[in-house]
Amino acid sequence: MCREKRCNKISDQDDSKETERKVLDMFKKMDDKDYKEFFKTYGVKLKFGILEDNANKSRIAKLLRFHSSNSKDELTSLDQYIERMKSSQESIFFMGGASVAEIESSPFVEKLLKKGYEVLYMTEPIDEYCLQTLPEYEGKKFQNVAKEGLKIGKDSDAKKELKEKLRNSFKPLTSWLKETGLKDKIEKAVISDRLDQSPCALVASQWGYSGNMERIMKAQGYHRENEGMGGFYSQKKTLEINPRHPLIKELLRQIAADATDEKSKDLAETLFDTALLRSGYQISDTLNFAGRIERMLRSNYDIDLNAEVEPEPDFPEEEEDAEQAGEEEEAGEEEDAFDPKDEL
Repeated sequence: MCREKRCNKISDQDDSKETERKVLDMFKKMDDKDYKEFFKTYGVKLKFGILEDNANKSRIAKLLRFHSSNSKDELTSLDQYIERMKSSQESIFFMGGASVAEIESSPFVEKLLKKGYEVLYMTEPIDEYCLQTLPEYEGKKFQNVAKEGLKIGKDSDAKKELKEKLRNSFKPLTSWLKETGLKDKIEKAVISDRLDQSPCALVASQWGYSGNMERIMKAQGYHRENEGMGGFYSQKKTLEINPRHPLIKELLRQIAADATDEKSKDLAETLFDTALLRSGYQISDTLNFAGRIERMLRSNYDIDLNAEVEPEPDFPEEEEDAEQAGEEEEAGEEEDAFDPKDEL
């Protein structure tokens, strides 16, 4: 009897799995117009399916659609993305953010977009979770461009030689940033291969939180200063610097001239805080950040750093009781002046 019940249960599970496969295959056969409307309504549920249904993960992945740098209006599938990949491209590039506009202006996509690489834009909170559970798709690994490990094309011998030359030239700066300028704030400082116009950016490790994921986790209430999860938020990031940017070149010149100059430390810390913001993270010490900005503004406009705020004129305050007494006296006079006979 027990064996029969168990066999019936297994049979029911097999029937259920077969039904799921048939439904997913039916979705694949929908025409583009109908599927667009379907995905608007049920797209998020399909993405949750990636997290919860390991047996049908590959089938569901084919149904997913994302915003992309390829088109501002049309969503793209993973198959369509792979068809457009460059021949030298090894990974599917993606980045998470609150909106398409935010991702497009991020320092992490500057060089990729300039060189014509397509980037998937993860604008829904579930998106990064979803792709983290997909190690690869059709033999192509996923690469979060806000994390370490990004490779843009293949390096020629000339490019490798230039990279080595830049590493040696900026070694005094990268060492100073790690050991003095941003001590205890960064894991390390390295020459960036992903930046184009920005001076620097903070890159998470492969197992760390991107700025977008950290924002989502905090919004969901997982952040606790005294609990284990807090360690993930406080993980040090890698500071990538752009060796072609004038601010970075000036900082190298300053620390070469005098590595103890407070202006150099101020500049380094301000660059670090702006990198936090550009990379999607939050500034923990906003008061110090505001103080450094004020010092730099004073310096730019030749205002003495010790110049104090002009005192406010001191006016004597009238006594509140005297004011109230005056108001009550006026009210009493008005009542005395009123005669009910006047109403008649």
